[in-house]
Amino acid sequence: MRIDRLCDLFDCKFMALNLIKLCVGCDSPEELEESVSRRLDVRRRRGEPAEQFHTTRMIPRRIEELCDGGSLYWVMKGMVQCRQTLLEVRPFTDGEGVSRCHLILEPKIVLTEWQPRRPFQGWRYLTVEDAPPDRSVFEGEDDLPDHMRRELAELGLL
Repeated sequence: MRIDRLCDLFDCKFMALNLIKLCVGCDSPEELEESVSRRLDVRRRRGEPAEQFHTTRMIPRRIEELCDGGSLYWVMKGMVQCRQTLLEVRPFTDGEGVSRCHLILEPKIVLTEWQPRRPFQGWRYLTVEDAPPDRSVFEGEDDLPDHMRRELAELGLL
């Protein structure tokens, strides 16, 4: 029996599922925000829909769970630092006949608590329990240099 049928029987709902991916080309959430803003501006000037997406080779199989409140968590400089809400997963075939997908993302970047991550290829599923919480910024916390924030995060103090 399919999981969604079981959920109907027991009156439960899918739990959101997330993705995690290395952010190549951006070393900070601020750089990612600038990149997203530039790409949206280009799309607007071309008359294209102003939506932000990330193209990936592998197509997630658990699309329903991902689009039920999931996010794409970005790893920058060995740390999960931010996330974007995942709105839609759009599979397509490129001009060379290769299956790919667009991960349609909310353009807003949400800062998270820093969480150390080793390098990996592609994306991985990330459960809600394993995802870092959104960051609550306390006065003076943003003044910490990145190297100090990284050390504190590795020690589990941030």
